[in-house]
Amino acid sequence: MWFFNQIVFYAVRPVFGKPIKPDKWQVYNIIFQVAAMAVFLPFAGWEGTLYLLLSLVFAGGLHPTSGHFISEHYVFQEGQETYSYYGPLNAITFNVGYHNEHHDFPTIPGSRLPALKKMAPEYYNNLHSYTSWTGVIKDFLFRKDITLYSRTKRK
Repeated sequence: MWFFNQIVFYAVRPVFGKPIKPDKWQVYNIIFQVAAMAVFLPFAGWEGTLYLLLSLVFAGGLHPTSGHFISEHYVFQEGQETYSYYGPLNAITFNVGYHNEHHDFPTIPGSRLPALKKMAPEYYNNLHSYTSWTGVIKDFLFRKDITLYSRTKRK
């Protein structure tokens, strides 16, 4: 059940884990989102709005690209907190698989993360990484040693 709804849990986890007081930019974002939906709703109707909401839910379901939610922060190998994915799906996911590189240099655009990895192989080539998000999903669902609690929790 969790796996099919992981996108919802992924989105609300920070609210319960480490709640923060919204700043002005978050308030601006909410106002903008409400205004955008107010414009969208008359054109698309409730069916179009439902389509958008269901698309969001299905984005975290049982398909290969949803494996990135698991591969990034679930501990599959002790001693390493985050993991990258170096496979063909990076071509259609804006290089979201280059996760360690993103954590090290969060302001570098996703399109340039492969070049960063090539420039610094001594930092990234020796880290555990994945070549299959489908394999990550399979391991998450069937390995007994990987659970929902297989995450690094910081204080």
